[in-house]
Amino acid sequence: MQFTFASVAALVGSVAAHMAMIEPCMRFNPNCATKPQLPAGVADYDSSIKNPISYNGPFFKSDIPWPEPVASWTAGESVTVKFQPGGAAHGGGHCQFAISYDNGKTSAIVHKVMEHCFFNGPSTSNEAEVLSYTFKLPADVPAASNAQFIWVWTNAIGNRELYTGIADITIANSGGSKSYTGQATIFPNHEGYDTIPEFGGDYTTGLSLYDNAPNVTISSSGYTADSSSKQKPTTSKSSEPSSSDSEFETSPSPKASVSFVVHNAVKVTSSSESETPSSKAPSVKPTSNQGADGECEPGTLQCNDDGSGFSICTWGKWSDEFTCAQGTVCKSSDAGSVYCGWP
Repeated sequence: MQFTFASVAALVGSVAAHMAMIEPCMRFNPNCATKPQLPAGVADYDSSIKNPISYNGPFFKSDIPWPEPVASWTAGESVTVKFQPGGAAHGGGHCQFAISYDNGKTSAIVHKVMEHCFFNGPSTSNEAEVLSYTFKLPADVPAASNAQFIWVWTNAIGNRELYTGIADITIANSGGSKSYTGQATIFPNHEGYDTIPEFGGDYTTGLSLYDNAPNVTISSSGYTADSSSKQKPTTSKSSEPSSSDSEFETSPSPKASVSFVVHNAVKVTSSSESETPSSKAPSVKPTSNQGADGECEPGTLQCNDDGSGFSICTWGKWSDEFTCAQGTVCKSSDAGSVYCGWP
């Protein structure tokens, strides 16, 4: 029997530990040099922190934040992200780094390492050459005392898997920026997204998915109050069987103004377009979510008649409509939320 290197690497990767972010310390990594005490309700640190996320599970291993931030960053200044040595790096692949203000439900890219993440170039090795990345945080990332930093990695060699990490941080910004627009984070090899095949030496594999990701605008005053308003994909469905995602709920900061944000669906444009106002179409107001006086249930989301966008119920009143990115339409999920996806 013959084995290609890729098949051997897949076997090794199936039993070896993978990669995990240690700075800032991702939830609830036991291997960080310094880390907060576990929050109430979390019994122990995550011994499986280096494992890939499940195909049809949540995008992150925990929706419960650290009880205190693990890093304090400043917009416009350089930040460093570090990974634990000794993990299986699967020949590299594509890494995304993003910022979120709603517990990871919506996130915008602040840095990417495409093709050779963890390596200096093409490699068939399982041992990482690069364990830290330093880059400048965009100057218009808004300040927040409870932001999240997100890492997403699609491996080049081995089983088609997805690795993610989420860390709780603070961001300072003396410029007063209120929002940041960047490409939306995508989650290949996960239910609802395209599967990127093994690279087979072609490190451009899957790059078009990242290049074509829509833009999303995030704000430190935004939050998602509906537990069913999970982050949703915008790429075409894969052929693997689906099942419902795990749900989680986040609470607004006491000082936060009301501004609902939904992954890939709030003030989005295609990455090649600038954001322009769109004409408004009447939204469908579901009677099951309306109160006695015609008011809606806070957190309810509903696609409009022609599917070009959606409205959100804010403090019992329907918001102005938000427009989906060009080429995408508003869809309703089995879990009762809405998202913008390909027709």
